[in-house]
Amino acid sequence: MTVTVATTPHADQRPGTSGLRKKVPVFAQPNYAENFIQSVFDSLDGFAGKTLVIGGDGRYYNDVVIQTAIRMAAANGFGRVLVGQGGLLSTPAASHVIRKNGVFGGLVLSASHNPGGPTEDFGIKYNIANGGPAPERITDAVFARSKVIDRYLTVETPDIDLSAIGVHRVAGMAVQVVDPVADYADLMESLFDFDAIRGLFASGFRVVMDSMSAITGPYAREILENRLGAPAGTVLNATPLPDFGGHHPDPNLVHARHLYDMVMGADGPDFAAASDGDGDRNLILGKGIFVTPSDSLALLAANAHLAPGYAKGIAGIARSMPTSAAADRVAEKLGIEMHETPTGWKFFGNLLDAGQVTICGEESAGTGSDHVREKDGLWAILLWLNILAVRREPVKRIVEGHWAEYGRNFYTRHDYEGVETDKAQALMGDLESRLGGLAGQVFEGMTVEGADSFSYTDPVDGSVANGQGLRIFFEGGSRIVFRLSGTGTSGATIRVYIERYEPDASRHGQETQAALAPLIAAADAIAGIARHTGRTAPDVIT
Repeated sequence: MTVTVATTPHADQRPGTSGLRKKVPVFAQPNYAENFIQSVFDSLDGFAGKTLVIGGDGRYYNDVVIQTAIRMAAANGFGRVLVGQGGLLSTPAASHVIRKNGVFGGLVLSASHNPGGPTEDFGIKYNIANGGPAPERITDAVFARSKVIDRYLTVETPDIDLSAIGVHRVAGMAVQVVDPVADYADLMESLFDFDAIRGLFASGFRVVMDSMSAITGPYAREILENRLGAPAGTVLNATPLPDFGGHHPDPNLVHARHLYDMVMGADGPDFAAASDGDGDRNLILGKGIFVTPSDSLALLAANAHLAPGYAKGIAGIARSMPTSAAADRVAEKLGIEMHETPTGWKFFGNLLDAGQVTICGEESAGTGSDHVREKDGLWAILLWLNILAVRREPVKRIVEGHWAEYGRNFYTRHDYEGVETDKAQALMGDLESRLGGLAGQVFEGMTVEGADSFSYTDPVDGSVANGQGLRIFFEGGSRIVFRLSGTGTSGATIRVYIERYEPDASRHGQETQAALAPLIAAADAIAGIARHTGRTAPDVIT
């Protein structure tokens, strides 16, 4: 029997670039998760009797909210729920389940690469029928509803057992517990040449994959060790833990430093990779080289035809605005479409659905293709392995050969984390007010060519997204971008993206931070980072 529970609004439920993310104690407040889930349902039409996918990355509080969401789905009239065994589904796997089964949509419970635990991060986002994150017209409606919500619907039933595959009934609604790994692994096998990768491994090529005690562990074990024959133990930290083992599940050179040190060692593996909390990001390392996400996007696009799933070529490439222009040069050479979008995978959905692009990427270690509507860490790792299996060249040689052909985009991102929100907003507001007068000014010997606040008009549906980051362009092709991140849960993160194009191969061997030193100094001079925030150095450099 449906129960109507009176509630009052929470004022802070505006979804960010990928759903609502807050600390666990915030979500654990009375009616907090319920309000948001009901606001999602109240913002949707036509789901009576339809199927909803529910799953998450296994972080702390997933188990509680999944049971809540199941009860609320039954009360609101869904006919069936598909839920991953143990409540687990990686974000790309959830997208695949939605697409393969032709369901109405899904709730993905994750805070992506953010830490997990009783006082750490939690998140909920809604994905639409194409498997991708809800567009802004839906997230705006959800926020508007959350500000006036006065009731939510649920049913009074005990928790159901999600540990075994099978079908349960909750107030007349079917709840089908599905294998979270098998369908996704089959999809990967359909895209990549598993025989070639098996041959690579059999040749003695050594691989290490770190799942960071997060969701990709079971997927990576099944694919790399079981199906591709990599030695047992190839996948490190393969058991998903609610607190990710106390570590930060972000695959970057700070939180996965041990992998970098391992692969750079004399007896290290030939290839090392990692994925994040919910499985949608990736880290790529080869002997003697870290492959930046921006370079990885360009390299994957240039070599995608070596994998069976992309043998006919790709239709186009899309990248988020802060991502380097390395992929633009690949698109130009291939004669295919190139799209620059705001940050957030939801902006790629229309382009993918329309067949205008095949491969997408973000500088924040997210890469994917039209096989799902989310970024996909394991997909990127497997495409790299497919390329290596065909080309039989070291990662470093492949990257340096790419630079020689296309030129190198020196690129870095400096993150100032946990900045007081008012100070971060003051910095951005002050900088935006001065953009119009920057052209012609000289900083560190470089002349500003122009500056703007990035806005985007979707070429498919005509929707407009404004205020997506502040861009400063210099003569010669360098640029600096400033953004406030939408993926954190406390304070604000100021992201500064710095890029310089270098066509001369004799200069490609420079260390990145040294090559970008004048631009780094210019970024502080232009925006007054130290003056506004008191910070004299970034917290994370990638």
